[in-house]
Amino acid sequence: MMLNLVEDNEGVILPVRIQPRASKDEIVGEYNGALKIKLTSPPVEGEANRRCIEFLSKRFKIAKSQLEIIKGEKSKDKLIKIIGLGKADVVEILQDLLGVDSR
Repeated sequence: MMLNLVEDNEGVILPVRIQPRASKDEIVGEYNGALKIKLTSPPVEGEANRRCIEFLSKRFKIAKSQLEIIKGEKSKDKLIKIIGLGKADVVEILQDLLGVDSR
């Protein structure tokens, strides 16, 4: 997994690529250093952004308030800050979600 994760004193910045209007919500894999996520929501009036935060909070088992879109509100490419988790935590969760063997 070659995601461009950046850790700071608050948490981890996760690059995400969103594909709106998909048939189901799912994590597809890696795309140019970002986590590619398909969402059923359309990209209008912030619906896809809200769905993205909901989806990630469930997958990471954290509160929605621990996720913040810091760049890309109106773009398919976003930077999402995951507050309160370290880089190792995020990598481990993503490996579980993607079925990647960490050995």
